[in-house]
Amino acid sequence: MLPDPQRFLAVSGRRIARAEGAAQVVRELCLSTVPDLADGVFVYLAEQGPGPDGPLRLLLDGPPAELGGLMGGAPPAELGGLMGGAPPAAAPVPSGGALAGILRCGRACGRDADGVEEALGELLGTASRLPQGNRILLAPLRAPDAVVGLAVFLRRMDREDFVADDTALADALSALAALGVSEDADGPRTRPAVPRAPDEDRLRYVGAATRRIARGFDTDEIVLGLCRAAVPTYSDAALVYLRDPLPVGDERPAGPAVLRLRRTDRIKGPGAEGLVWPAEAVDDEQDDLDAGDWSEVVPGGALAEVLRGVRPVFADDRATRTALSELVGEDSALNGWSGMHAILAPLRGRRRVTGAVVFLRRPERPAFEPADLLVAAQLATHTALGVDKAVLYSREAFIADRLQRAMLPHSLPRPTGVRLAVRYLPAAETARVGGDWYDAIPLPGSRVALVVGDVMGHSMTSAAVMGQLRTTALTLAGLDLPPQEVLHHLDEQAQRLGTDRMATCLYVVYDPVSHRITVANAGHPPPILLHPGGKTEVLAVPPGAPIGVGGIDFEAVELDAPAGATLLLYTDGLVESRLRDVWTGIEQLRERLAATAQLTGPDRPPPLEELCDEVLDMLGPGDRDDDIALLAARFDGIAPSDVAYWTLEPEVGSPGRARRLTRQALAGWGLDELSDTAELLVSEIVTNAVRHASRPITLRLLRTDVLRCEVGDDVPQLPRLRRASPEEEHGRGLFLVNRLARRWGTTRLGTGKIVWFELPT
Repeated sequence: MLPDPQRFLAVSGRRIARAEGAAQVVRELCLSTVPDLADGVFVYLAEQGPGPDGPLRLLLDGPPAELGGLMGGAPPAELGGLMGGAPPAAAPVPSGGALAGILRCGRACGRDADGVEEALGELLGTASRLPQGNRILLAPLRAPDAVVGLAVFLRRMDREDFVADDTALADALSALAALGVSEDADGPRTRPAVPRAPDEDRLRYVGAATRRIARGFDTDEIVLGLCRAAVPTYSDAALVYLRDPLPVGDERPAGPAVLRLRRTDRIKGPGAEGLVWPAEAVDDEQDDLDAGDWSEVVPGGALAEVLRGVRPVFADDRATRTALSELVGEDSALNGWSGMHAILAPLRGRRRVTGAVVFLRRPERPAFEPADLLVAAQLATHTALGVDKAVLYSREAFIADRLQRAMLPHSLPRPTGVRLAVRYLPAAETARVGGDWYDAIPLPGSRVALVVGDVMGHSMTSAAVMGQLRTTALTLAGLDLPPQEVLHHLDEQAQRLGTDRMATCLYVVYDPVSHRITVANAGHPPPILLHPGGKTEVLAVPPGAPIGVGGIDFEAVELDAPAGATLLLYTDGLVESRLRDVWTGIEQLRERLAATAQLTGPDRPPPLEELCDEVLDMLGPGDRDDDIALLAARFDGIAPSDVAYWTLEPEVGSPGRARRLTRQALAGWGLDELSDTAELLVSEIVTNAVRHASRPITLRLLRTDVLRCEVGDDVPQLPRLRRASPEEEHGRGLFLVNRLARRWGTTRLGTGKIVWFELPT
């Protein structure tokens, strides 16, 4: 199956539409389909014998076109060499034979259709050798009044069989070629003549109309393109109905099909008085039309039969008029259109009918001609294929967006001593999936890790690699490794994922107690620090090599992070584009931060959320070449007066000392109401540490919006919450912590662990 059938049909249709004369039309049909659709094509044109009932025969028009040997091996001098000889120059068409049945059917068909093998024998002879399987298509060239020829499409044995989409493309191109052949008044053979429209060249109109439809990207644009192309050149009004909901891919919709009016168009102003809806200037919404908003397709009904027939039809018989009435509503004045002034055309996509379009002409305008059915078929085919493509893309974009969002944090944590804000923007509405990510990971000791990374590319693969690297970074951060070690392990993981898995990453650890940050960089743009007074600074950090290069040591630097400062981490999509290099963008970002800080004054830093919005406002129309991740951190820190720290020996008296120290610290902070609960929980955790530790134990209290207590020891095993039996003397300490603390947890360190809990102040 071709990757983009609609584009192929549009390009090939334009080539055929521009051809003049039957010979040139046949040549363009062959050249436009080899090798994309088929590896070989030959075309027969019909010749009618003398008299109205004269014998019909098919004459080979020009030499066969081929890419190479259909059966393997060296390409023969001509296509017929693969069939035990050249294709016959002429073949009679017995009136009751299988070949005549294929021509009467008027639709392209493969070997899986009835009578095709017999028709091939009548056309090429029983001695012909053809590719096995469904690698041959017979496509009648059907003009409005008669079939004017037959195209034969073949594929090599090493290529896949023709599928339904290929058959539909061959059918559409053959119909377009038939229109050109039938309008060749100077052709050397006698065939049914089709009168040309005096005001328009149908072929050129179809080419221009299909180009307009093909330009549409989503369903609304494609339907709009159909209406704009049809009105007023082809019809005076057009109504487009689509299935609701539109099926995607191989989905089999449950329940009855419902067609909903998607868009309408009509001529406006002078000359529109003959229409049943108002003639004054109005927009294109359907609320000014006398047509129903939706219609249910009743199985076995007249509308269902027309849709099943696939071909456009005139409203010139009772069944078609009934189908039109079912579509637009029984009370609609549009039912007054009938005969050759109304065409009902099903929209047949790759696998099923996805809707219908109604074309109407005023009574005073010349009626549609039989050749206009072919034009309607082309418009409907291009529209249906475009709608299929748009629906598939919409589903893929939805999945990609959900995948991207699922791999990014759903919400940011609220670590002690720092406030966070984040923004993520995809590269464009047409490319919602990318490799940028961000994270904020709480660490032991009230620290927090700030991470921003960027995987190369904008594909599902990039998003998948991003998810794996982010998960790895989360795991490594939980081990409390130094930033440079985290990047080293990420580099190893990227190499395990593949040799072409490259990414940049910036890993920052902020300690609110020491007011310091530790930064390690892997080829990422440097962070920018906004100082409390409004000064901005691009931090001088070692650039490092991207993750995935391998064999590179990463360096970490420790820098001051004063209270009230703001650190900005970002990906290159914010500062680099086709219009500016990365360092120019970084300087513009620094200036933008400084200008934003001046708006609030030196004593008041700008709010984080508004700051992020101001930063993104620097993007111009041509600056969205890449997706953007932006992470802003406002450092509040923890004052030294709000921190108490002690070291305890692993001895029997340490729990009692820990209780006394906790009581004294809380009294100094004016938190005596928490003293009993805090002493009890500290005593339980320190007692557990004393029983198992072999080195000194640490006890730290931090006062912020909560009271946080941290007890560290050198035992790597993490305690687990369990319910002790009545006979056990131990095992109830964590149960008390779980019941009395607002939050609690454990963190494994490289040299042991930390058990912590928080109480509301």
